[in-house]
Amino acid sequence: MANLLDQLAAMTVVVADTGDLEAIRQFTPRDATTNPSLILAAAQIPAYQDLIDRSLRESREAIGRESGADAVVSEALDEISVTFGKEILKIVPGRVSTEVDARLSYDTEATVAKAHKLIGLYEQAGIGRERVLIKIASTWEGIRAAERLEKDGIHCNLTLLFGFAQAVACAEAGVTLISPFVGRILDWYKKSSGRESYPGHEDPGVISVTQIFDYFKTYGYRTEVMGASFRNIEEIIELAGCDLLTIAPALMDQLRSTEGELLRKLDATAPGSTEARISIDQASFIERMAADPMATEKLDEGIRGFSKAIETLEAQLAHRLAELEGGAAFTHAVHEIFLLNDLDGDGCITREEWLGSDAVFDALDTDKDGRLVPADVRGGLGAPLALTR
Repeated sequence: MANLLDQLAAMTVVVADTGDLEAIRQFTPRDATTNPSLILAAAQIPAYQDLIDRSLRESREAIGRESGADAVVSEALDEISVTFGKEILKIVPGRVSTEVDARLSYDTEATVAKAHKLIGLYEQAGIGRERVLIKIASTWEGIRAAERLEKDGIHCNLTLLFGFAQAVACAEAGVTLISPFVGRILDWYKKSSGRESYPGHEDPGVISVTQIFDYFKTYGYRTEVMGASFRNIEEIIELAGCDLLTIAPALMDQLRSTEGELLRKLDATAPGSTEARISIDQASFIERMAADPMATEKLDEGIRGFSKAIETLEAQLAHRLAELEGGAAFTHAVHEIFLLNDLDGDGCITREEWLGSDAVFDALDTDKDGRLVPADVRGGLGAPLALTR
């Protein structure tokens, strides 16, 4: 009998949720998605240091020797995102998602400008727009930016999506793809209810994606649904048949090593029952989000977490730039990053406190004790362990 991953790939587009090029080669997905958190995790792998160094040098040349390190790092963030995207597109036959800076999530004009810049970098490398999805947070401002970009022929992936109002607003805006976060929805309900687990068919994240999928297919929206942020393979099994699923390498490996019959749970040609059609304007979007504390809290938390990942990556790039250019190391970076994440000030960062992605936490937690102390963060940044405040 075929393994679960092969069966899933026959009914759903499997997307690699990683910036690790070797993992993408191993699982041969059609598409891949990445973001600063995943790039930060990949940056801990020595094999990718040359890609990062090349981006830093090219960014320095692009903006001039007289520019400060902050300007170089800002330019390099875009270069590195596109560099990893270009490398991924050498492996996958489909598309790569490249994320707009999460700190622009509430600024429509800045998001549009950044998206055009990223697409321009891809086009300079001879890569067409049809192979790139610009990843934007599902705020009202982000959705409006995506609507404009789609009209410009720039396809968008709306991420950090937790609520039905966000999904409907995206579909009405004509975006190409949405990424509802299954696992993070589950996290919220487990914490809120005090339950330790939910069976797959009762998983609140699974229920949310199923509701969105059936609604889109019933009313003929072209927006694709890509379930994301999975905590276990049971969630994936319950969403077999979804348009796309973006899955981390560890879970893909688990699916590949598991045999058994995989049943289609979602069917675009025969969607399940759904509610009456609604229309979302700004006022109703705000009202519905206010009535959905899970979606509101997780959207805000996600933006803050992605922003912290960018700040961590910026600090690492600044440190590496100083090394490349022979200057002083970025000695305060570790302390500043640690203060950003040590929410209770007790001198260590637990997984619960960490607002970035699990991939970044795992990359920094080299001793696998479930917490980060300053030495872990210093080591993850490549800074000498002797650095002090």
